[in-house]
Amino acid sequence: MIVTVFRSRLNPETQFEYASMAKRMSELARTIPGYLSHKGFIAEDGERVTIVEFESEEALHAWRVHPEHAKAKKRGIDSLFTSYSFQICNVLRSRAFLAKARAGEPGSGT
Repeated sequence: MIVTVFRSRLNPETQFEYASMAKRMSELARTIPGYLSHKGFIAEDGERVTIVEFESEEALHAWRVHPEHAKAKKRGIDSLFTSYSFQICNVLRSRAFLAKARAGEPGSGT
C-alpha cells in the first residue's frame, strides 16, 4: 500500500473555490483503479491534512498524472495555497482493530 500525506494552508479568500475543487477531486480520486481511501482533517491552526491510500505506486502514478488532477494541482500552487507539502510512504506494516459492540450499546442489536 502507498500512503500520501498532503499538508496545506489556504489563502483565506480562496476557501469557497478550494471547497468546490476538493469535492471534485474527492469524486475523481475514487474513480482511479487501485484507489483505496482518503480522509481530510483541519487542525486548530488552520493546517489541512489529507491522507490518501492507493494499492500500488502505479495507482498513485495514475492519480498524479490524471489531467484534471494535474490542473487542480497547478491551480492550488498558483493561488489557493500559501504553503503545501506531501510525503509518499510505503506501508511496511499495518494493523487494525474494531471493538465488538456490547449488549445495550448502539449497533449491538439489543
